[in-house]
Parts: sequence; structure tokens; C-alpha cells
Amino acid sequence: MNSGASARGGAAVRTACPYCGTGCGVLARPGSGGAGWSVAGDSGHPANSGRLCSKGNTLAETLGLEGRLLAPRVDGSKVAWDEALDVVAGRIRAVIDEHGPDAVAFYVSGQLLTEDYYAANKLMKGFIGSGNIDTNSRLCMASTVAGHRRAFGEDLVPGCYDDLESCDLAVLVGSNAAWCHPILFQRLNRARGERDARLVVIDPRRTASCDGADLHLALKPGSDVLLFNGLLADLARTGAINAEFIAAHTEGYAEALAQAMAEAPDIEAVAAGCELPAEQVARFYQWFGRTRRTVTLFSQGVNQSSQGTDKVNAILNVHLATGRVGRPGMGPFSLTGQPNAMGGREVGGLANQLAAHMDFSADTIDRVRRFWRAPAVAERPGLKAVDLFRAVGEGRIKALWIMGTNPAASLPEANGVTAALAACPFVVVSDCVEDTDTTAFAHVVLPALTWGEKDGTVTNSERRISRQRAFLPAPGVARPDWWIVAQVAARLGWGEAFGWASPAEIFREHAALSAFENEGERAFNLGPLARLGDDDYRDLDPVQWPVRADGQGTARLAADGRFPTPSGKARLVGVCAKPPARLADKAYPLILNTGRLRDQWHTMTRTGAVPRLASHTNEPFLAINPDDAAIDGVEDGAIARVESVSGGVALLRVRLTADQPRGSVFAPIHWNRSFAAAGGVGPLALAVTCPVSGQPELKHAPVRVAPWRPGWNGFLVSRRRLSPCADYWVRTAADHCWVYSLAGAALPTDLEGWAETLVGPADGRLEVHDARRAVHRWVRLAGNRLEAALYVAPGGPNVLTAPPPWLVERFALELIPDAERPWLLCERPASGVAAPAGRTVCACMNVSEAAIVEAVRNRGLASVDAIAKATRAGTNCGSCRAEIGDLLAQTRK
Repeated sequence: MNSGASARGGAAVRTACPYCGTGCGVLARPGSGGAGWSVAGDSGHPANSGRLCSKGNTLAETLGLEGRLLAPRVDGSKVAWDEALDVVAGRIRAVIDEHGPDAVAFYVSGQLLTEDYYAANKLMKGFIGSGNIDTNSRLCMASTVAGHRRAFGEDLVPGCYDDLESCDLAVLVGSNAAWCHPILFQRLNRARGERDARLVVIDPRRTASCDGADLHLALKPGSDVLLFNGLLADLARTGAINAEFIAAHTEGYAEALAQAMAEAPDIEAVAAGCELPAEQVARFYQWFGRTRRTVTLFSQGVNQSSQGTDKVNAILNVHLATGRVGRPGMGPFSLTGQPNAMGGREVGGLANQLAAHMDFSADTIDRVRRFWRAPAVAERPGLKAVDLFRAVGEGRIKALWIMGTNPAASLPEANGVTAALAACPFVVVSDCVEDTDTTAFAHVVLPALTWGEKDGTVTNSERRISRQRAFLPAPGVARPDWWIVAQVAARLGWGEAFGWASPAEIFREHAALSAFENEGERAFNLGPLARLGDDDYRDLDPVQWPVRADGQGTARLAADGRFPTPSGKARLVGVCAKPPARLADKAYPLILNTGRLRDQWHTMTRTGAVPRLASHTNEPFLAINPDDAAIDGVEDGAIARVESVSGGVALLRVRLTADQPRGSVFAPIHWNRSFAAAGGVGPLALAVTCPVSGQPELKHAPVRVAPWRPGWNGFLVSRRRLSPCADYWVRTAADHCWVYSLAGAALPTDLEGWAETLVGPADGRLEVHDARRAVHRWVRLAGNRLEAALYVAPGGPNVLTAPPPWLVERFALELIPDAERPWLLCERPASGVAAPAGRTVCACMNVSEAAIVEAVRNRGLASVDAIAKATRAGTNCGSCRAEIGDLLAQTRK
């Protein structure tokens, strides 16, 4: 298939989505008459067959340059590339000479392409000579990597996406795949309908993934190991193990089973420890034992734990004990978080691995040294993410280079991370975004390319390598990450080893290293791709590793029962259920769980600017069970003050929901200081880690919740991006403007000066003030166009928390009619103004809540499928279907 690597003559460019680890294929097409780009799913890509989720569908709306970093800066001043690179190389060299290589560290990202990752890892581990390069994948995939290596001898996913469509039982553990991996979830659901397959969801809270599930096990947070140890014991008791496979292809079964039997002697013990009905546990065990074609899919609810690696191995144990590995429709399957988390794992982006899935044994260190002709290959693992930033705070790391990630927002105990960054003598940040929580602490900021501009490869959750192709010119003087790394390496004296002219050259080197002295002991092997010419690389079709001699990929691994361990056998690992690192107590009685939303990505630098995606959920929130809310005195729609045992504090809008189990609360991860004054969960999370993987426990932090009663509430709608001076503010994208929710303890003493800062000068302003009621409203027009509107009023849980939608819609007009101008200071529209559509439910098809409710009421619709047919809502990625079902039930009631 031709790649369409350029857009000459209006040809589509085949590329890959930059969001989750599903790795969907994307077609980018230039518009006619220079009208911009459109994006659609690539029907020829095997991961998605043309479907895209709500985020992928709106990629064309993220291509603008607002907020982009377009030139290097040193100490806040724009400089030329040569000066910036000289400063970076000079400071790194000075630190190495004075303090040694371990005083330097890189923190990189699953947003990087494989070629970028390879260059950074080679520089740090091969030439600077330290293992101190780690990645934000440590926060999402490290426990899976460690569990794979303990069980299989290597970090490999044995199955493929086709297994989701051929299984008879799917077990979804610690993953809201309906929102976080919607294309895969819909593949699974379509196959369930065809095969009558069952779905079991294991998650403490009820999520969209539970819609239509055959069984939801709402287990006690942190009790996964006990549940799967109990399953292993039950499989043995009921004779459902595969004794032949165990004897021929595994080690450690007896020890693992003894451990499981000791702590899970019967179903009742498991049910009590997991706080589940015994009947539900028995039903799950029976289905698993009797269903040969079983796939267990797991994600962050398993990984992000102080016992994350043990949770992974508990899942792998039951598949090994039943021989359900590497065959159609069966196997354990890790759902990767980021678009290139696996590519980073392949090149050694984790601090405890060398490149090409090699460890730090003496022979592999020597092998990598000889291949790279490197002067000082690191001889021991470096610091993992949490420990790395602790070392920064303690002054042991003197120079830190952060690439394509925002640790000041995303790492646990984020307030400590920001303090560490503030104290670090030299911080470099390579990014595409000008102002983030992290760039605020950088001495040098380097402009990197982003999706649509950069060229290279990514690897998805099923080991499939896809090309991410450029179709836009580089903006400003932004450059590829690999080029930036290579330029610094050259200034450090290693230019020959980093003298690549293109990402194709880096990929060939990466592929060659994977095959170097690899006689089959390492599954990761791209050897045949090392011979790709530039044209072949440009046109490379998606391919799964290991790559065979004929250049074809491999769908499944270990189908023959052979594993990349010294014995060729997989290992069952005895694991013991342990409580989370910190438990709830009287002072901090609730457990905070964190996770993603349907329409947002990471810290919102891309998705946060898309009105369609922002409409679904426009504020950071705290989901809490009504019974817990009553105890803590918080009301639905009010603001709560959430304080963690770590000392972090957040202000979050309350959502009462019975889907949240008693004793725990949930908050999304996406908001940061660029989008909210105090909506981030990074300060609340605990910097305690799994002792094996180093992955932090982001799903389990004891917190306390109390009402936060502001003295005033308000909102601002403005065409400008601002950071309002208020105790509570949240910024949300809307068409042609930004919407700000505001609240504070007391209004600024200089009210007029504050309003002028937010709304603009008095020229063109309309105002109304009621000093007795402390109600103030300002509106500013520039000519005939509405520029800003600010309303404030005394505080209350639901007073002025958001602007009327009709007012926001006025910002899409170039001319405000004279008859409407006085109404801009009112809370209701002028007569004759149509009611707005309101909140978007289906972002893919841009279908509002009002449209769905109208269809149900006026057309007598009685099913989600009927709504889909009438409105197109839920007909693409399907991640909104559970919400449509809820709306249907509410409207009919």
C-alpha cells in the first residue's frame, strides 16, 4: 500500500494517532483552496480499520499555533539555535566534569517517536555514561514491563488485537476501556454480539465499561492479587489447570500455587477480603475455568500500585497455569497508555534497561558498547522517575533535561517536584508548548516538533510498528527531538556517533541493534528492517515485531510454548496480597482514585483547546457517593476542598453519584495550572512506589473532603487566554472564546482594576453594579464584536458557576445586533434568540444532550440503537453509548 507520504496533488498522508496506545491509523488530507486539513480514520490500518475515537476525530482542530513554542529561549530570552545548544552542551559538560555523569539526568516521554527515544537513550547511557534516563511511561507501564520480564524473560505482549474478536470471555481489569481505549472496546463489543461472548469488568467503581457487561466485580481497592490468587487456587481445586502445559513449558507452578492456596483457601475467604458477594466470585471463577478462549485485558488500575508488579504476575499466573498464552482468542493483554510507550521500552527509555530489551548484565553492556562504539556505556541502572526527582530535590542531580512531558503536573506529590525543579541548578525542557507547569522552571526551553510535523515510528499495544508521517511544515524554528539531541551530542564531542541525517538512518541503526548477536534469545528483533532504504522506510506498512526474515511480522508469541528465558520456560511467580502503602484512617477517611476522561488527554495541551472535547466535562471534579457526601457536608455542584495525606490540596466541583462506591472518591488527571488554579491531582497522589517496578501508587491516596464555601462566584468569557487572579478558576475552550469559572474568598479590593485586567479598558465597556447585593457585571465590545463578559455575585453552591450558553454563542458573531446589546448584561437572552444546543454528549458526531433528549421525547425513541439511527450519536467510537443510555432512562422517566 502506498504511504501517501506527501500531500502533493491533494493526496492523503497515512500517519498514526498521537493519543493512546491503540495506535490507530489516520489519514490527513489537505483542504481545497488552502482551507486547512481534515482527518479521518485509515481503513487500511489493522488497528482500527478506519474508526477513530472522539479525540482522534478532532485532531484537525488541534493544528493551530496558539500557545506553541516556536523559538529557543535561554533565561527567558529568545536566542538562536546555536546559542541555545551551546549553553545546553556547555552546562552538561561542566556538570559531568565537576560532579560526574550521574549528576545528569533525562526525563523523557511516551509522546516521543522511537527515533527520538533512541537518540536520547544512546546519548545518556552510551556516551554520557549514566543510567539516569527515565520516562513518564514509568507512571503507566512499568509494572507490566516488570511482570512480563519476571514471567516471560522479556517485556513482550504475547497476543494481538484479533484475540479480542475471537475470545469467548473477556476479563477487563483496572481499565475503563470504553473511554480510555474506545476503538478496542468497540472491537470487543462487536465480536461479543457475534459470538455471544461474555465480559467481566473488575473495577472498584462503575464506569462506562460496565454498560452491558455480564458481571461487574466492584472489588475493594487494592485487592486484585487476592482475587487472582483465589482464581489460581480454584483452578487447581476444580481441575481446570493444564498440567501438560505446566510440566512442559513453565517453572514455579508449585510455589505459586502454594502461596495462592495459603491466602485463598476457599471462595468465601476471597469474597471477604475483596468485599464481594461470594456468588459473584464463584461465577467469575467458574466462567474462567470453563472458557478456554479467555483474554484478560489490564491497564492502569493494575499497574499504578505499590504492588503493581505482583498484580500483573497474579494475572499472568492464571493464564500460564491454563496454557492460555499466545493462541487465538486467549492470553493476558496489557493495554498501553501512551502512543509510543512500547517504542520507548524497546529502545531502553526506562532507567533499568539498556536498548533493544537488554538488561545491565556484563555481556549485554559489552555488546551495546561494541555496537555503539561508545566510550562509557552505563554499567548499572539509573534512577526511576520518583527517585530521580527526589535526587533533583536533594541536589544530587545538577542538570536535568525534560523532553515532551509535564512532570510538574503529572508526577505524584507534584508540589515536591516543583520545589525540586525550582532548586535545580540547570533545567532544560524540550517541548512544543510554550507555557506549561514545567517550562516555568526551565533555564533553557527548546522548541520541538509535534504531531503532523514530525516523522518517525511508534509501537502500539500489540507490538505493531506504524509510521507517524509529517504533513505540515515546521513552525518557527522548531526541530525534531532527535535532531536536538544529536546537536547537543555533537557539541559534547560525539558528533560522529550521532551524525544522522534523517529518522530513517536512526531506525536502521535501532533495527540493527535489535538483531546484533541475537540468536533467538531475545524476542524483540527488527533485523530485516535494518536493510530498509529511505523509500522503503517512507512507505513502511504497519508491522508487528519480531519481524521474520521475509520482512513479515508476527501476530502472536509463545504459541509453541517457548519463552525468552534461559530455560525456554515461562515462570509462575508466587505473589502475596498486601495492602496499599497507606490506608484510610479517621483523619483521612476516603481513598482517592484517579484516571482519564473520555475526551481529554494527559494535561490537555492538545485536547484542552478543542471546544467539542471540552464541552462534555468542563471542570475538574470529585465523584463521591451521596452517603459519603452527607457525612462530609458537601453538596452536588458545590466546590470541595480535598486534602491528601501527602499534604497536597485541590479544589474540585462535587458530583454525587452512586456509581462511586462508599469510602472512595474519583478525580480526573487532566487539569493542571494552565487550565485550573487548583484542579490538579498530582499534588494529592502519593510518591510511594512498587518495589519491583518503581511505578507510583496513583490509584490509592487517603484524603479528606470538606466544603469550600467561596465568598463570591462568577464567570468570565473572553477571547483571550488568561490566568485570572482568583482562588478558584477553570479555563475551558469554546467556539471563538475561552470560558472561565471563577470563585474566591473575597473580591479584590481594587475591583475596577481587576475587571480591567480581565475584560479590558473602559472604552467599549457596558457595566451594571448592584452594590447592595454585591452583584457586578461588565461586558466589553470592540466595535460590533463581543470581546469579554464578566459576571460576579455573592457565593453559593450553584450561583453563577457557568455563563448562559446563549451568551457564549454571541462570541461566534462578528456583529452583535443593537437590540441584543442590553441583554448582554442579563442572565437570559433577548426574545427571539434560539435556545442553544448545550453540552456535547457525542463528540465524534457533535451531538448535544438537547438533541438526544428532543429525539427521545418527540420521536418516541426507546433504545440506544434507535437514538443512534436518528441522531448518529454513538455510531463511531461508541464511547458515549453508556451516557446515551442514562439520558434515555432519565428522559423516559
